[in-house]
Amino acid sequence: MDLRQLRYFVTIVECGSMSRASQQLNIAQPALSLHIRNMEAELDMALLFRTPQGVQPTEAGTILLRNARLILNQFEQAQREVKDSVTEPAGEVRLGLPGTISQILGVPLILAAREKFPRIRLRIAEAMSGYVLDWLKLGRVDLGVLYQTAEDRGLNSVSVLSELMVLIGPTSGHEGPPSRDGTIPFSSLTFLPLILPSPGHGLRTLVAERASAEGVQLTVGIEIDSYGGIKSLVERGLGFSILPEHSVEKEVKERRLRAWHFDQPLLRTVYLVSPTDRPLSHAVSSVKSLCLKTLRDLVHTGEWRSAHMRIVA
Repeated sequence: MDLRQLRYFVTIVECGSMSRASQQLNIAQPALSLHIRNMEAELDMALLFRTPQGVQPTEAGTILLRNARLILNQFEQAQREVKDSVTEPAGEVRLGLPGTISQILGVPLILAAREKFPRIRLRIAEAMSGYVLDWLKLGRVDLGVLYQTAEDRGLNSVSVLSELMVLIGPTSGHEGPPSRDGTIPFSSLTFLPLILPSPGHGLRTLVAERASAEGVQLTVGIEIDSYGGIKSLVERGLGFSILPEHSVEKEVKERRLRAWHFDQPLLRTVYLVSPTDRPLSHAVSSVKSLCLKTLRDLVHTGEWRSAHMRIVA
C-alpha cells in the first residue's frame, strides 16, 4: 500500500462514486477498481460496499479513511516544510562564540537573524576558543567563531578579520612597564606577572608564539579560562594580561584598567569555523552568511574598532 493508493481511496469515499472519483483523478475506472481490490487483498478485508446512495466505507474502511487522511496531511505538511526551507530557512542553529567576541557580535547577530530569518532559532553559547573548538568537533554547535584555526579534517576555518591586542594592567599599585609614546616593546612582559588562559586556548597560544619568536621569558602567575575573570583579576591588581583592545574599552574609559599598545602590533586572527563532515542545513548556511555580513558591518561602521576585515569569498 502506498500514498497514491491512499489518495485514491480517500477520493473515492469523498466522491461517493467510482465514476466521479475516476473523473476527478483522471484515471480509468477499471484501473481505480484494481487499486482498491489490491488494497483489500493486502489487508484481507473489504474496504468499500455499494449502497443506493453510492459507495460507502466499511468499518475497516472507516478506520483506514481516518488514518489515510492523517498520513496524507502529514506528507503534504512535510512537502511544504521542505519547499519552504529553501525560500525561508527554519530551525535551530547553535553558534559558539568566545566571550570577547560575544560581547560585540552576539546582540547585533541575534537582532539581524530575528529580522531576516524569523523562523530560525539562534542559540549562542559562550566559552573560550578551546572549548568552542571541542563543541564543534563533538557536534554540539553548528558554527563557531574562534581565535585559532581548526586543525581538523572535519572542520573548515575561514579567516575573517584580525584585531589589535593590548597589554592591560591595574590603575593602581604596579606602575606597569615604561612606555615611549604610549607604546611598549613586547619584551616588557619579561618583568610582569601575567594572568592568561591555560595552554591550548587561542590567546595563550598567540602570546606564547610571539614570546618564543622574540626570545621573551614569560611569567604566568595565574591561569583562568574566563575573559571576565581575567579582567576582574587584573583590575584587583593581581597581574597583567593581553586582550583585544575593543574588549577593554569600557574599563579603560572608566579608569578601571590601563592599556598599552605594543610598538610592533600584536594581531589576532578571527576565524569562522564550520563542519565539513556533514552537510550544512539551509538555516545554518544562512546564519553563516549573516554572521560574515554582521562582522563586516561591525568593522566598517567602526563599532569593532582596531579590527581589520579580511577578504572573504
